[in-house]
Amino acid sequence: MHLSIVIPLLNEEESLGELYHWIADVMQSNGFSYEVLFIDDGSTDNSWGIIRELAATHPEVRGIRFRKNFGKSQALHAGFRAARGEVVITMDADLQDNPEEIPEMVGMVREKGYDMVSGWKKKRYDSLLMKNLPSKLFNWAARKTSGVRLHDFNCGLKAFRREVIENIEVSGEMHRYIPVLAKNAGFGNVGEQVVRHQARKYGKTKFGADRFIKGFLDLITIWFVSKFGKRPMHLFGALGVLMFVIGFGFALYLGIDKLFLNPTGRLLAQRPEFFISLTAMVIGTQMFLAGFLGEMILRVKKNQERYTIQETLNLDKPLTGAVHEVTG
Repeated sequence: MHLSIVIPLLNEEESLGELYHWIADVMQSNGFSYEVLFIDDGSTDNSWGIIRELAATHPEVRGIRFRKNFGKSQALHAGFRAARGEVVITMDADLQDNPEEIPEMVGMVREKGYDMVSGWKKKRYDSLLMKNLPSKLFNWAARKTSGVRLHDFNCGLKAFRREVIENIEVSGEMHRYIPVLAKNAGFGNVGEQVVRHQARKYGKTKFGADRFIKGFLDLITIWFVSKFGKRPMHLFGALGVLMFVIGFGFALYLGIDKLFLNPTGRLLAQRPEFFISLTAMVIGTQMFLAGFLGEMILRVKKNQERYTIQETLNLDKPLTGAVHEVTG
């Protein structure tokens, strides 16, 4: 069995060598054939140099280097496209995810039939006010909105059947909602495993408080896309028709009143109902057109890359299926 371990990273030069050898030890002791795919998301330190050195001496190491920082979702998208394993593992590069959790997660995918397994950092070594409490609030809102019963949506350590990554589109900042994307794609058998959370050993976190604001905005986006992404006319068209009917009803009433009931009364332009009806019809027409344009865009949408790759390592090497001896 072949595993692909996809690791997006940004300025993690201190941890990469240690992380690789930790992964290699676990893979070797469990008899897995594997590849380690590092995606350098525009690092400005020597991260790519470390990856290059690892790839030169370890054929299972592969690399993709972005020209600049495009974000974790884009890095995962590139990694998923390049991964060749039967089971694909994602993890962070900062040594806070423990590779020793991988065999059990793989077993849950293979033996228990889960489409994907997400890690749950039940005990965290993060700031209570800056990370723990906002994270709990965020995960509660994600569960209520998506219907996916996970405790930790944003845990970087996850395992996927290959079919899952081939049928989901990770874009924008949607890496937080990969379980929701999987469910929407028809892979609703999502499992969860309690994993150990390691304290950060090197450097500092790359995420600030603004990630929670972005996370909640993305949550609204993915809720909308889940409900109406494939049928925007059902929302915009229905609201547009409703607004237009309300506006037209006001206009019809004003017309009948002016022509037959009260012809000597105030001018239409002096009555607030006139402006209500006009505004409602304009808004209704615009919303209907938004739904129509959404339907047209869905029919002509083309998948365009959202990142540019500067350099790759070992991507064209064939899989041998052998477990490589760990050195170093």
